Amino acid sequence: MSASAKKDSAEKAIALIRLQSQTRDANSLAAALMQGDRAALAQAITCIESGPEEVASEIVRLCLPASGRSVRMGITGVPGVGKSTFIDAFGMALLESGKKVAVLAVDPSSPISKGSILGDKTRMERMAADNRAFIRPSPSSETLGGVARKTRETILLCEAAGYDTILVETVGVGQSETAVHAMTDFFVLLMLAGAGDQLQGIKRGIMEMCDAMIITKADGDNTSNATRAKSEYASALHLFPAREDGWFPPVLTTSAIERKGIDEMVQLLAHYTAWMQDRGLINQRRKKQNLDWLHEELRARIVEQFYNNAHVASQLKDIELLVAEGKLSPFQAAAKLLGEN
Repeated sequence: MSASAKKDSAEKAIALIRLQSQTRDANSLAAALMQGDRAALAQAITCIESGPEEVASEIVRLCLPASGRSVRMGITGVPGVGKSTFIDAFGMALLESGKKVAVLAVDPSSPISKGSILGDKTRMERMAADNRAFIRPSPSSETLGGVARKTRETILLCEAAGYDTILVETVGVGQSETAVHAMTDFFVLLMLAGAGDQLQGIKRGIMEMCDAMIITKADGDNTSNATRAKSEYASALHLFPAREDGWFPPVLTTSAIERKGIDEMVQLLAHYTAWMQDRGLINQRRKKQNLDWLHEELRARIVEQFYNNAHVASQLKDIELLVAEGKLSPFQAAAKLLGEN
């Protein structure tokens, strides 16, 4: 056997050993998290977010049969509306009612430093100290929709670990917030009263998607403002076309400080879940969520393969320079890189 053949054989053997080791790691992590090991769950999520793709894919495959048995709730709202504070109070109420709650909190990543503060645990003091809850802050990494790239996979792992209620806190309201709606069963919009023109504070598309609207900080001097805002938003929601599923989003006022409206939110979530199950809508939504996940993954992989293509890499800098200097239009540049002309 030649030296090069021996080298190739040795490299293949090393690759096989590494793959076998990674598979064992995936098996042990998946088994541990499905037994309720919080440390294993955290480690598996880290692997999903930044570990070897082979291990991440195997963990998801192993956990998939044990997933899907939770209520997935998306929580969004403008910055400063009190999302984390609301989740802390609402999550504690869910825990007290016997639920096992996982919170996936997404912090915006800086477009300059690429970093995130990831400070949600400090704003959810009671839940963070309760072993019945699992809180996972993740950076958005500039992903559109106010969610992290691997939020869907993280939801799946939390379900496999036995969490029956998954709360997804997003960065904030935006045009691409449809990504949150696409991966959850119950989409809640938080609004703050007394902060200017109520109906200009949110885009119509988000209001049409929400399953409930919550006016936060309804306490002290802001109580009357919150009551008035509730009436205004309820009237505004009546102007929208009726939903195909027949559900009409209720508007509630809450105060995390006084725990006002929090128990009503727990009851509303239970009522909505039962309402969906009675009509077979949960299964329909799960199927759509899986298809949305597929297409999102396809888009991400296609983009990744494009930028990793050697032919594209060899031309990209020169073409970027031409576009920056106005010598080539973005349309022409894209067509050239895609080999369309």
